[in-house]
Amino acid sequence: MKLLRIEHLDVVRGDHLILQDVHLVLERGEIVTIVGPNGSGKTTLLKTIVGALGPTRGMIEMPRGLTIGYVPQRLHLDATLPLTVARFMNLPRRHSSHHVDRALKRAGSEGLIHRQMSDLSGGQLQRVLLARAVLESPDLLILDEPTQGLDQWGIADFYRQLDSVRHELGCGVLMVSHELHVVMRTSDRVICLNRTICCEGTPERVASSPAYLAMFGHDTEEALALYRHDHASSTAPLGPLS
Repeated sequence: MKLLRIEHLDVVRGDHLILQDVHLVLERGEIVTIVGPNGSGKTTLLKTIVGALGPTRGMIEMPRGLTIGYVPQRLHLDATLPLTVARFMNLPRRHSSHHVDRALKRAGSEGLIHRQMSDLSGGQLQRVLLARAVLESPDLLILDEPTQGLDQWGIADFYRQLDSVRHELGCGVLMVSHELHVVMRTSDRVICLNRTICCEGTPERVASSPAYLAMFGHDTEEALALYRHDHASSTAPLGPLS
């Protein structure tokens, strides 16, 4: 089932062409990761999909009634604001304690419900943001660099939790990431974006493409080796990145 179809998408802001002729399809149950250099339009694409920005040209099509969960690139919180995880999960409207507890459990953060948001570690905060995004059991989960600032153990832990959520909900996942090693190990498809889509396909195919090599050549060999190692055994766990 197609959750998202984008055709001929352009986004222009002022005199600046940010996205040009972007085509993208995402199916239920798959993880698709967007990679690209800074300023390539990755965050703009996500914001356009969720409706925060309007396209200049093109079409974004989703099934009627589709629900989207969104994990932003960063969340700015006033450290002096008394805001518990429980209260954060009930913004902007209240949810039943059952739904809140279920979402926190799905994200592996059920023990944090009474903690202050300002006291959470980076990894704990990202899991709470994931819980907030899956609160209404979305069909499509969109994440903008969700592991930015986490250490290698935190990154591996977050993506294990994300994979569990994907399987439990049967949702599609579209994310932006700079963690090339994780991208190769956790994605069904990779899209290489630099204003327009330069290449896309399986991690192995994209890692061998000239466009990807031109952007990330120094990191490609090790990332591809990890991908091949993991897929040699279907039971290979996602461990910390070396």
